[in-house]
Amino acid sequence: MLPFPLGNAIMIFVGCVLIYLAIKKQYEPLLLIPIGFGALLVNIPYSGLMSEGGILRFLYDFGILTEIFPCLLFIGIGAMCDFGALIERPWFLLLAAAAHIGIFVAILCALAVGFTPYEASSIGIIGAMDGPTAIFVSSRFAKDLLGPITVCAYSYMALVPIIQIPISKALTTRKERLIKMEYEPKAYSKTIRIVFPITVTIITGVIAPIGLPLMGCLMFGNLIKESGVVKRLAKSAENEIANVTTILLGLTIGGTMSAQAFLLPSTLTIFALGLVAFTFNIIPGILVAKLASLITKGKVNPLIGACGISAFPMAARTAHKIGREEDSSNWLLPHAMAVNVGGQIASVIAGAIVLTYAPIIINAFGF
Repeated sequence: MLPFPLGNAIMIFVGCVLIYLAIKKQYEPLLLIPIGFGALLVNIPYSGLMSEGGILRFLYDFGILTEIFPCLLFIGIGAMCDFGALIERPWFLLLAAAAHIGIFVAILCALAVGFTPYEASSIGIIGAMDGPTAIFVSSRFAKDLLGPITVCAYSYMALVPIIQIPISKALTTRKERLIKMEYEPKAYSKTIRIVFPITVTIITGVIAPIGLPLMGCLMFGNLIKESGVVKRLAKSAENEIANVTTILLGLTIGGTMSAQAFLLPSTLTIFALGLVAFTFNIIPGILVAKLASLITKGKVNPLIGACGISAFPMAARTAHKIGREEDSSNWLLPHAMAVNVGGQIASVIAGAIVLTYAPIIINAFGF
């Protein structure tokens, strides 16, 4: 009988735990099931799945290193998103921007504990709470950390309610949580909805061109949905393309979770820094929303500030749930969703800024 290394057994157990959490607790099941199973496959000794010529290695080279999988997934996400509520209240983007400060806090912390500037940049993106963006940045800056960073990002996305609820309650008063926000939906013309993704693509492309593949794919997906003339393409993007890509992406990420690559002290450090990024994203978002509430004399519920992260739609649902616990008639969901889709855009912009300007800063200061 061939030897079975202890590290491989541990990682097979980790893969089974991810599958259990996905099925039993319903924590991000769409991704944790394939990731967990991929981790199980790659840690069976002598399977050769991630060796040269192995199927998972082929998927990794074809879909991750070429960035095809994250881009395809973003087309599907764009086709699922409705930016109407954000178009109605564009100032909600300020809350989304504030909810990404934690990215840069985590980058500084990662540098302080000894990670290289490129590794620190990849770790900080965990704070965006956006799996495809984390994969996209890591595949360029820190391929060796791709597995831990991706699993960390998706794990914290799954734990959004557990982390968001105590922070939100600690930073808001009951009076603030009881604030009701009026909502009268407006019917925007198709022209505005079509112009929006085109405009966002152009502006963000000029600001941070290296991140254009992600933002361009996100907005392209939204454009084919809003155009109304290519319903077959929109439906395929939202369903078949997104579903197939999710399966292949999850299995491939799981394939990077070999015992040799994952059972390292740096993995635990990455998870700790991910928590720092997540925490310092939620806190500024709520504080800016509290300021907005003060300026508007109580017309903004600070709970929606926590939705600026890109964990869509979990963050919005969680904020709505907290408000309903205080008053069952309080309906924060439309406002929370508007901030949350703004966070989707902000996370891609943050990733694009890091991709574009991190190399410039690193070269300028000679890191």
